Amino acid sequence: MTTTTTVFTGLGVLAPNGLGTEEFWSATLEGRSGIKDISGFDTAGYPARRAGEIQDFDPAEHLPKRLLPQTDRSTRFALTAADMALADGGVDPSALVDYDMGVVTANACGGFEFTHREFAKLWSQGPQFVSVYESFAWFYAVNTGQISIRHELRGPGKALVAEQAGGLDALGHARRSLRRGDAKLVVTGGADSALDPWGWASQWSSGRVTPGEFRPFDRAASGHVPGEGAAILVLEDAGAARLRGAPKVYGELAGQASTFDPPPGSPRPPALRSAVEAALARAGVAPSDVDVVFADSAGLPGPDRQEAEVLRGVFGERGVPVTAPKALTGRLLSAGGPLDVAAALLSLRDGVIPPTAGTSDMPQEYGIDLVTGSPREARISTALVLARGRSGFNSAAVVRAYHH
Repeated sequence: MTTTTTVFTGLGVLAPNGLGTEEFWSATLEGRSGIKDISGFDTAGYPARRAGEIQDFDPAEHLPKRLLPQTDRSTRFALTAADMALADGGVDPSALVDYDMGVVTANACGGFEFTHREFAKLWSQGPQFVSVYESFAWFYAVNTGQISIRHELRGPGKALVAEQAGGLDALGHARRSLRRGDAKLVVTGGADSALDPWGWASQWSSGRVTPGEFRPFDRAASGHVPGEGAAILVLEDAGAARLRGAPKVYGELAGQASTFDPPPGSPRPPALRSAVEAALARAGVAPSDVDVVFADSAGLPGPDRQEAEVLRGVFGERGVPVTAPKALTGRLLSAGGPLDVAAALLSLRDGVIPPTAGTSDMPQEYGIDLVTGSPREARISTALVLARGRSGFNSAAVVRAYHH
């Protein structure tokens, strides 16, 4: 392992409350929610009917016509966000060595919408009516493949599946590829969409979805609201970014760590704190150096209490500002962590912490400094981003300001 510094040079965001990085960021600071009644299918008969749904995205405005028949909605999000990130980073892949550029993405659901549609044809019409593209459109790794093909990125390619934690895991794998010298630039992040009848039934059956409001860390918390979207980032070796003349650097991915919880009934505690401590250690950052935490914020009393306990244990009582901007978008599965990383980088840039919407009555025993109501101006040089996935996945990432 080398001491290579890895920096973010491009951001691409498709979120329920904003298409494009700056639109998302403006909505986040202004408290504009992307959670609304689902329009993509008839929700009559479902206990929950609201989601962070992207309702104004036309893939034909962003992608070649030939790609539309072969891609699921989540892949269209991933491709479009990757285009945005590369453009934002001033990256011309044709001007770089193709084997020096890789792709590492996360996806939790595969091509739910595409597969549901094609399976309906299978059941009602027969196998000869199923699209040949079903052979890959359903697959978790398809976003990595489609991005690499579209931009001729022939370096390391990986796909991670760890539900909400997967996106941060993807960033960590991208960082390791750069530090090993396997690549000089990696397109990385997450994309997910499961807002069709099949995907919705799957999410509702988890027992974690609320039919009401998403209220992270609130006394009235009753579950989360699912969402969809993509956050794709360009992560580069800092020296290579300087050499190609990258127009901007948002910040450094200083450290990342993943852990897995013990099985139910184990006397050992959940492993989120271990992920936090390992990420800080890998970044060479003390808890007192962290200026803001972007929390996982499950929106359920038990998981929220556990996360608050971890934050108190690491940072002390009300020891660091905490925020959960996903209250405006819903939980975006594998896109959620990278979206929070994008928000953290924009917080570094603008010196402001976005507020947590929907939370007005946090139990005093949580003991965290939750930012609510309005944005909080602050000097921010280091941020911690947390994500937890169903079945025990934990991931933590440290981003900080980059100085040549």
